[in-house]
Amino acid sequence: MFQDRLPEIYESLSVPAGDRRDVWAALMPRRRRAAFRLGISAAVAMADLLTIIGSAYAVELLYFYATTGQILPEGFSTAPQISALVALIVLLTNLVREEYSIENQLSYQPHLRRTATLWLTAWAAVLVVGFATKTTHDLSRVVSIGSFLAGLPAILLVRLMMVALVRRAITAESASVNRVHLVGFEEDIARFYAHNDAESLGLRVIGTSYLRRVDPAADAAARDAQMSEDLDLAVSVVRFLRPDDVFILVPWSDVSDIERCVDAFLRVPAALHLRPGAVMERFPDLHVARVGRLSGIGIGRRPLHSGEIFLKRALDLSVALAALVLLAPLFAAVALLIKLDSPGPVFFRQKRYGFNQQPFAVYKFRSMKTERDAVFRQASRNDARITRIGAVLRRSNIDELPQLINVILGEMSLVGPRPHALAHDRSFERRIALYARRHNVKPGITGWAQVNGLRGETLTDLDMERRVSHDLHYIDNWSIWLDIQILFQTVFSPRAYRNAY
Repeated sequence: MFQDRLPEIYESLSVPAGDRRDVWAALMPRRRRAAFRLGISAAVAMADLLTIIGSAYAVELLYFYATTGQILPEGFSTAPQISALVALIVLLTNLVREEYSIENQLSYQPHLRRTATLWLTAWAAVLVVGFATKTTHDLSRVVSIGSFLAGLPAILLVRLMMVALVRRAITAESASVNRVHLVGFEEDIARFYAHNDAESLGLRVIGTSYLRRVDPAADAAARDAQMSEDLDLAVSVVRFLRPDDVFILVPWSDVSDIERCVDAFLRVPAALHLRPGAVMERFPDLHVARVGRLSGIGIGRRPLHSGEIFLKRALDLSVALAALVLLAPLFAAVALLIKLDSPGPVFFRQKRYGFNQQPFAVYKFRSMKTERDAVFRQASRNDARITRIGAVLRRSNIDELPQLINVILGEMSLVGPRPHALAHDRSFERRIALYARRHNVKPGITGWAQVNGLRGETLTDLDMERRVSHDLHYIDNWSIWLDIQILFQTVFSPRAYRNAY
C-alpha cells in the first residue's frame, strides 16, 4: 500500500524527482548483502572446521616425529577422526545458535566463553560416545590430549583473526553492513548522532523518521491524529527503504508514544529495538540485541534471518519444481475440464499483497463463471457463481495448484499466511490489530491457519482474528520442520479441507 504514497515518501526523504533513480539503486544491494552475510558465516564456519581438524593432524605429525624421527607416518591413529566428529558437533551447535552471524563477527567479546564452553561439551560428548561403544582403546592418549589442548587456543586465535578481517572489510559505506532506520523526536535523533558514530558501530543509517511534538494545548483527538499521521508515513518509509533494523529513540518517559511506535513498527519486516545505550549492558535479564556494535532492547526480530530465508527458499524451489513436473498431466486434464464446463480462461489472476505489501498477481484455476465489471465478494456456501468443475476443484484444493508458478517466481512460498484480496487487506488492516504483520513473510499456498480449518468465508471480524492469530503464530515460531508438517497436513489432514467451497 505504501506505493500509493511514493510522492510523500520521496518528499520526507528530501529526494528531488530527478534523483529518484539513485534511491532505487541504493535499495538494490539487498540480495548482495544477504549473499555477503551468508559468505561471512560460511567462511567462519569453514575456518572452525579446518582449524579443529588441522590442529589434530599437526599434533599427530609432531608426536610421530618425536617418537620415530620420521616426518610422514604410513598411517594415522583415530584421534584426527575423533576431531572431525568434534568439529561436526561444534559446527552444528554454532549454526543452531547463530554463532556465525555477522553481528558476532564484529565483536571480540562473546567468543572466549562461548567457544570454550562448547569445546569442553563437544569433547565430553565424543568421549562418552567412545566409552559407550568401546572404541576409546583405539585412541592415542597423547594425540587425543594434545588435540584437545591445542584445538581451543587455535580456534580462538583463528576466530579473532576472522573478527579483525570482517571489521576491516565492513565500513559504513558498504552495502553489507546492517542498514538501520531511526524513529524519534528531533532532539532524540540529534542526541543519537552526537553520541554515536555509525562507522565505528558497524552500521549504516539509511533513513530517519521525525515525530512532531504535540502541542500541549491541543485536545486528545488532535494529538492522536498527529501521531497517527507521523507513524503512518514512517511505516511507509520503512516499507520503502526496507532496513534490517528499526530503532525507536523515543524517551522512556513517553510510555504512550513508545507503545504507539511499537504497535506501528511490528507490522514491518525488520528487527525492532527500543532506545539503545550502554546502560543496557547492566541488565543481563533483558533481551539486549546487538546490531553491529550497537546495543538495544530487542522487542521484535526479523521474521527470518538470511540462513532461514535460504533454507526456506531451497525447500520452496525443490518441491515446487518437482510438483509442477509430476502434476503436468493433472494440469492438462483440469484445463480441459474447465474449458468444457464453462466459457472463459483456464487460469484466474487476481492482485494480492505479498511480502512487505508488494502487489503481485496470484494464479488459480478458474472455478467461477466469468462476469464483466463484477464487484469483488468472497465465495460463500452454495455460491451460484461457482461452476460444476469449480466446486470439485475448490473442495480438493486443486484450484490453488497454479500458485506453484508464483512460488517459482519468488512471489509466494509453499507455506505462509494465505494472501487475501486487496479489498480485504485494506479493510481488515484498519480493524484488526497487527493484521499487517502477515506481510512480514511471503504469502503461502497453504498455512497454519488453513490446516487448522480456518479458511473460507470470513463473516465476522472474529473469524479473521482467529486466522490472523494463527498466521502470527506461524511467523513467530517458524522452522523448516513446521513447514514440512504443514505441507503434510495440507494433503492428509481432514481439517485442511474444512470450509472449502
